[in-house]
Amino acid sequence: QLPDQQKTSESPLSWFRGVYLPPVLHPLNKMLVKGNKLKEVDSTQEKRRSFLRDFCKKYNSRKKLQTHLVHLVSRIYVEDRHKVLYCEVPKAGCSNWKRVLMVLNGLAASAHNISHHDVHYGKHLRKLDSYDLKGIYTRLNMYTKFIFVRDPMERLVSAFRDKFEHPNSYYHPVFGKAIIKKYRHTADEEALKTGSGVKFKEFIQYLLDPHRPVGMDIHWEQVSKLCYPCLINYDFIGKFETLEEDANYFLQLVGAPANLKFPKFKDRHSSDERTSTEVVRQYLKELSKVERQLTYDFYYLDYLMFNYTSP
Repeated sequence: QLPDQQKTSESPLSWFRGVYLPPVLHPLNKMLVKGNKLKEVDSTQEKRRSFLRDFCKKYNSRKKLQTHLVHLVSRIYVEDRHKVLYCEVPKAGCSNWKRVLMVLNGLAASAHNISHHDVHYGKHLRKLDSYDLKGIYTRLNMYTKFIFVRDPMERLVSAFRDKFEHPNSYYHPVFGKAIIKKYRHTADEEALKTGSGVKFKEFIQYLLDPHRPVGMDIHWEQVSKLCYPCLINYDFIGKFETLEEDANYFLQLVGAPANLKFPKFKDRHSSDERTSTEVVRQYLKELSKVERQLTYDFYYLDYLMFNYTSP
């Protein structure tokens, strides 16, 4: 049943503008979890949920986010068999999470046999915004909602390395050409033609520019705008920094097959060094002190929501 507030002459979606979705967090069913070693993971999980909930109470007392329900849930993937909703945060393990969802849904026997193309372009998984209003609302209330996040600077540098330091038939011509044209004053004809070779400093100039020559992209959009953690009450908050243990604990919580473990392999560019704190430090050296501060400010909410230490 939809709430009484929706049984009005207003557009149904208007009910969701600037209001909280149901604030009650699901008590996680820990009956399916085996072994004492996961107690520490569980304790960390409860602290993360509590921290985010407390932050949102303070933040939303000053400012309510105004947005439509369908937009709120546009990054959320649905797995109906195990009744889970996953909000995709790129560069935080999302490719392997989508592989796992495909296995849970019976679309594949193993996460290891699913190509990068099938994961991202195969249209095998449904998103929550593809359901009607009742379907969206019911799943938000009944399903276990989870999100995996990552240190904002690490995520940003990882996205830059992936999209601009390797050949890419979309990001170079669409983003690269626009960035080089606007921010490289001595660009040669080849760079302007291909969009290849964007420098990290140029990328940051684009990111911080209120008049960007091309729009935002989900790979570097703030998590606060991808998944709306203060409007959608996530039952489980995983972190990339503890990806394997968090993911395998979550799979137990939702009753996944015992033989299904979160994949360890790197999705693409497997020979590259992973984007670590030290790698990020090297990239940040290319920026001025002001640029570093402004980049931190850009991700300020993500740092606060998920209790990450400022760089």
